[in-house]
Amino acid sequence: MTSRHIVIVGGGIIGTENCCTTAYYLSSSVTPKSGISVTLIEASKHGVAQGAVAKWAYPTEIVGISFQEHVRLAEKYNGAERWGFRFVSCGQWEGTGKVSSAKSIELEERKSLKKTLGLRATGAKAYSLRDTAQVHPYLFTTSMLDLAKANGVKYIQGTVKRVEQDGRKVSGVVYDDIASVEQILEATDVVVCAGAWSPRILKNLPIDGLRAHSVTIQAQEGVTISPYVLFTEISGHDGPAHPEIYARPGNEVYACGPGDSPPLPDNVDDVEIDESRCESIIQHVSSISNELRDGRVDKRQACFLPVASRGEGPFIGKPSTIQNLYVAAGHTCWGISNGPGTGLAISQLVLDGKISCANLSRLSPSRFI
Repeated sequence: MTSRHIVIVGGGIIGTENCCTTAYYLSSSVTPKSGISVTLIEASKHGVAQGAVAKWAYPTEIVGISFQEHVRLAEKYNGAERWGFRFVSCGQWEGTGKVSSAKSIELEERKSLKKTLGLRATGAKAYSLRDTAQVHPYLFTTSMLDLAKANGVKYIQGTVKRVEQDGRKVSGVVYDDIASVEQILEATDVVVCAGAWSPRILKNLPIDGLRAHSVTIQAQEGVTISPYVLFTEISGHDGPAHPEIYARPGNEVYACGPGDSPPLPDNVDDVEIDESRCESIIQHVSSISNELRDGRVDKRQACFLPVASRGEGPFIGKPSTIQNLYVAAGHTCWGISNGPGTGLAISQLVLDGKISCANLSRLSPSRFI
């Protein structure tokens, strides 16, 4: 029996943001006697995301299977208790916020996160309860990683620098371990899922990083926050703002604002937080909700979303130039939502040679590499 060593290069929920859907599905599909081993390399344990799971997300090719897999995983592993899976209502709010006595924050650059591109253009203000769900990103990703480890996946913390080749076929990866010592790990197959950092490994992959800021607010004791996802347009003296508001179990609220494009740092742990952007989010959501205004701000944070700079992402499949190399990157703000479907598709491609759960030919990275 020919042995195979599959190495997954993580950089977010698709690869491993504290867990790895791709590693989970690969390890769930092999047996100890198969001769197949899986190693996941991740630069950092990270969990900054909103956690929405939606049938109306994009692209349509992967949305259906991903939503179905989210529901299945939650039912199989008690996701409601383990990672906060629940169905939620979703709607849009438009209006004028109550002006705060605090000084307004002017942002030099506002880039849309394009979250609403998948919404049906019907003018409806709310969407079916069965069309939208959510998970807590940190709990979901750590749970997926634990399940993958239980299946035998080996986890290494390190920063992958490049993919090694023997002719036109991958032979391994070169990475710096946590002591910044360069290491070489041999592999028969490599899956690159490093999010915005993927082009650092695959130079011609057309992905840019869009920084997104967010905050979490804990409501006061005794206050109940309805299970809702809201896309807003808040008018005010500094022009319209469009923060997104996500209620979470435990009366925690996640809110995020527009993006900007500073240089991508070397590591996810080195992402700088612009305090003024976090303060702008807090001001705007507080202007339309007394509960949020009176709540406690627990976290101010930022992450980089991987956005396709050419064509339409995400890129899921095999490049045409290198054998036994696979790509799953460029999911923008829908990495959490589309993670399970992507992991399932990549596991089928690696193990069976073809994707059978969906037709993802339009998303193939062979268009560029």
